Amino acid sequence: MKNVYIIVGHPSQDSFSHKLANEYENKLKQLNINVRRANLNELNFDPILRSKDHKLEQCLIDAQENIKWANEIIFFYPLWWGNIPALLKGFIDRVFLPNFAYRYHQNDPFWDKLLKGKTAKIFSTCDAPQFYNSLFLGNPDFKFMKKCLLNFCGIKVKSMKRIDSLYKKSDAKRKLIINNILNKIK
Repeated sequence: MKNVYIIVGHPSQDSFSHKLANEYENKLKQLNINVRRANLNELNFDPILRSKDHKLEQCLIDAQENIKWANEIIFFYPLWWGNIPALLKGFIDRVFLPNFAYRYHQNDPFWDKLLKGKTAKIFSTCDAPQFYNSLFLGNPDFKFMKKCLLNFCGIKVKSMKRIDSLYKKSDAKRKLIINNILNKIK
């Protein structure tokens, strides 16, 4: 049975990221896929990693358990100032910790990837056109999510989708985008 953990990193509940995540979750459930979800804007945690003792709030302990449970993790977030929102970055800093997501070796510069066997999908929204994000910025959020976070921990990224120029899109166009994404879910 497939287990999917959805992480929504947009601070605003009425955002396109939340709307897309809602529709995506509903489609997964229609396909009898087990789904758990974290809306980061609803969690009560300190987003700053302040010490090495890594004392976690219960919602972050729950997030780690959900990541262990999941076969696939799906991220929904906006691109802000060329990267992921601070709320999502703080969640990552606090959840993807040593001895949970990775473990360094004692006698060499390498590490164990403790989340091997899992996959991820990424859905990022932005107002800028895609050519700007690709050519001028180099898709820094995708690089961070794929190379610096997920691959580092052993999670294979299956897809990364950018929904660009969002502020220009009508409600009808936004609905069409959601439907096109949902039609690809199997």
